[in-house]
Parts: sequence; structure tokens; C-alpha cells
Amino acid sequence: MKRLLFVIFCATLFTLQGSACTNFIVGKKASADGSVFISYSADSFGMSGYLVHFPAATYPVGTMLDIYDFDSGKFLGQIPQARETYNVIGNINEHQVAIAETTFGGRHELVDTTGVIDYGSLIYIALQRSKSAREAIEVMTSLTNEYGYYSSGESFSIADPNEAWILEMIGKGSEEKGTVWVAVRIPDDCISAHANQARIRQFDMKDKENVLYSKDVIKFARKKGYFSGKDSEFSFADAYCPVDFGGLRYCDARAWSFFNMFADEDMSKYVAWAAGDVNATPMPLYFKPKKPVTLQDMQQGMRDHYEGTPFDVTKDLGGGIFNMPYRLSPLSFECNGKEYFNERPISTFQTAFTFVAQLRSHMPNEVGGVLWFGTDDANMVVYTPVYCSATVVPDCYAEENADPVTFSWDSSFWVFNWVANMIYPKYSLVEEDLMRERDRIENAIYERSIAVEKEALACLAESPDYGKKILNNFTVESAQNALAEWKKFGEYVIVKYNDFVVKPEKNGQFERTPTGIGAPVMRPGYPLEYKREFIKQTGDKYLIPNAK
Repeated sequence: MKRLLFVIFCATLFTLQGSACTNFIVGKKASADGSVFISYSADSFGMSGYLVHFPAATYPVGTMLDIYDFDSGKFLGQIPQARETYNVIGNINEHQVAIAETTFGGRHELVDTTGVIDYGSLIYIALQRSKSAREAIEVMTSLTNEYGYYSSGESFSIADPNEAWILEMIGKGSEEKGTVWVAVRIPDDCISAHANQARIRQFDMKDKENVLYSKDVIKFARKKGYFSGKDSEFSFADAYCPVDFGGLRYCDARAWSFFNMFADEDMSKYVAWAAGDVNATPMPLYFKPKKPVTLQDMQQGMRDHYEGTPFDVTKDLGGGIFNMPYRLSPLSFECNGKEYFNERPISTFQTAFTFVAQLRSHMPNEVGGVLWFGTDDANMVVYTPVYCSATVVPDCYAEENADPVTFSWDSSFWVFNWVANMIYPKYSLVEEDLMRERDRIENAIYERSIAVEKEALACLAESPDYGKKILNNFTVESAQNALAEWKKFGEYVIVKYNDFVVKPEKNGQFERTPTGIGAPVMRPGYPLEYKREFIKQTGDKYLIPNAK
């Protein structure tokens, strides 16, 4: 396996200053079209985003696989290569198996510095070797048990067209090889989420069909002094990742926000928990949705900034003059001898890449599995379809165009970041244009996908290779067209909002005077609420004397 992704995954050990990712899960009976959905944002400052590809292959007996830590690039060791591997593009394989993750860290003493497999390698090995979510869980747990687990605690979303699971896993420290873990199947009619805080608490050890766990998951906790109660009282999260303020306010609050958007339950009863009260009532692992969840719901959910909730970040001076719904890092800061914090919403500018995996049992694998993919902050990207049968990476998603310290006009990561960084300080001015253009391009791609899938389905039975070619071509076409459209949008933004003024438009064109020069610009100045706060801080310093 090539060492491709260590620059874009979340930090191995989650700290308040570090990286953080978000996953949403929707069962097939909870979705509007029978899809299983999982979503992901890979959030890490200073990193770049691109799409990986591992072609299907066969290997001679005795072939060994080199393992490199995906965060640092450090060589960890070797394991036997599988005799046969499956096509993997991004975080989905040809059998519609998709895997995402969020790091919960947990007890630091349980990191095995001698382990051979890290969480990033584990994802791609499992995708190359699994035809179902259950098989992926078996691959992941058996390999870490045999070769040791180099990373800290992880929550994995693992799904196929019929099932969605959360697997939570942590090592045993450097003195004992293996992992302790538990996997819970999300009911088909439910939704779930996790975001850098362990979410599996009590679980039904008698439900062999929907709950899997390591045989020593409780025994090991007792041995380490993490748990001393009855087996029926055992909580994986409490034993291996006890909550603190940050684990709730920075992490579980994102899961709460997803549930608040889509769960068929009054989520106000869990506000205290999400706000950071470790003694409050914890949120359940999953809920039923108030209505069937669509692909577009998932994409919009990934764009959330807590709007309309007690954690809304659009209503105070932290967003600057034009209410930017983002907060600068680090998450906590000290001022006048006291420590304060910033909210950490789902959508964040530190995202390297994001996706929504759509897995459909009512379609052949070639067309049924789609990774709706984008590079950079979900709020600022156009999701484009990457079909699980695709064997070509669009140039704009290629690794060679996404160097973290080299700008490239050929890279979606860099172009979308370029536009986003123009918009952030002028957010409320540009927000309407952003959403209009993003949604226009995205909706056009989605509508086009319906016709393309219909064409591919008609061809697959008679000519599988030609059907796959149709999907390959559309994968590339969609990504490249989105890049081209976003370049144009960036040009539009710099022209319209240059120097914090607004150039007037009419019928989609910038207005001109009768002599052909640009029409007089509009100068919006400061918003009213900002003016009031500004005057409150400066008093009469800038008061014009004797002004009427």
C-alpha cells in the first residue's frame, strides 16, 4: 500500500488544540430512498485534501505489505498481503463498503507504541479486503489483535448497502498486544453520529446479531482499574474515554446538532450535556428521524454552524464585522488570567476533505455506491459524485496537485480554499451568492447523475466495461466542471466585493454607466450591531463634534 493519506487525517491524539472530525450515519429505512448514508469531514489544520485510489489486485503467496503511520509517515512494520484486494477509491470500495472515523483519544496509556497498524492504514486495508461491513469489522479487529494497534482511541463508521455500524476501539498499551472494542449496529430506521468523543455506553451483550465486542472488553477494564461494577452496568465510553468539558462542548455538541436537525425527539433535554455538563443526562447512541433523510439533508447537515441553537456562532463579535460563522484556533485561550473557549461547529475551515457515502442495495454495486466528495470546508464546497467502481482519479483531486505548501490552479483543494478565504472575512456580505452558486452547481450535477445512472444501468448487463466507463467519465467530468465553475465564481467574488464595496448587478451582469465605465459602487459599511459594539468600546473617541 502506498503511503498516501497521512497528511489529511485527523490527529492520532485528540487535544483541545488538535484536529477533530465528524461522522453522521443514517440507516436504510431512515433514508428517503433506501440508501445507507455515512458522512465524514477530515479536519486538520495545515493539511491538504485529495482522493486516493487502490486498484483491485492479486498478489503472490508470501507477499508482505509495508505499513506506514498515516499521520507521521513513520514505518511501522509489515503484515502479510491479502491474496486478492478490491478496488478502493477514497473511503469506499467496489462492494459499496464505506468507512469513516473520528478520533476520541481516550486513555493515553493505552496507546501501543510498538503496534504495527495505525487507524488510517486499518481503514484502507479493511476496504481492500471486505465485501460487507461485518467483514470489515472482522478484518479490523483481528488484524489489530494480531499485530498491535499503534493509534489512540477511534470511533469508526462502517457501512454497506444494508447495514451501518459504529466500531469503537482502543489499544492495550505497549505491554500488551491487541485492542478492546465494541461494535453496535445502528437500527435500520435510525440515525446516529459521533465526533471525537466515544459514544457507545451500555450495550446488550446478549444481542449477538447487532452487537459485537472483544471477549475481554470488560475484563481488561477491571484489570486496569477503569471499572468495578456489574457487567450489565459496563459503559465502554465511561471506561475508556471518560467525558470532560471539551469532550462534550467541542465534540458531542456536534453530534447533538445533527440530532437536533433530524431526530424525532426534543433535543433540548440534552442541551446541558452538549454544553459541557458531565453530570447531565447523556445522549443515546441513536434516534429515529422525524422524517426520511435525503442525500441533500446529509450534505446540509455537514454545513451546520449551530444556527438557531444555544451554540449559534453567528450572533457575537467572534465572527468579526460580517458574522463569520467560524472561530479561530486554538479552541481555548487565556485572557486576564482566565481561560475561555471558542465553539467548534460541524462545518469548519480546517477541513481537508469531506464526503457523504451513499450506499444503495437496490442497485448493482458499480452504480449503487457513490462517494459525494469535496475538498475543504463542507459549507464552501460542491459535492461531486465518485462512483465506487471508478478507477480514475480526476486530476483536480489528484495527490500531486494538492501539496500542502504549493498552490495549484489545477487542485480543487486549493481553488476551493482560495474562494473560501476571500469569503470568510466578508461572510454575511457574500453568503447569499455563495449558497446560490454552490447549490446551483451541486443541483445540476445531481440532476445529471440521475440520467447518467440510468444510462449506466442499461449498459451494465450487456457491457459491464462500458457501463463502468460511463461512471468513470462522469466522475471525472463532474469534478473537473465543478473546479472550472468555482474558478469563475472566485473571479466573480473578487470583482463584486473588491475592497469591501459591492458592485451593482442587473440581469446577471455588472452595471456600467452610459459611457461604459463601471457603475458607482455601494458601500455597505459596518452592520448596525457592530456599530453599537464599536461605539460601546470606543465611546466618544470618534464622535464628530457638533454634528447634526
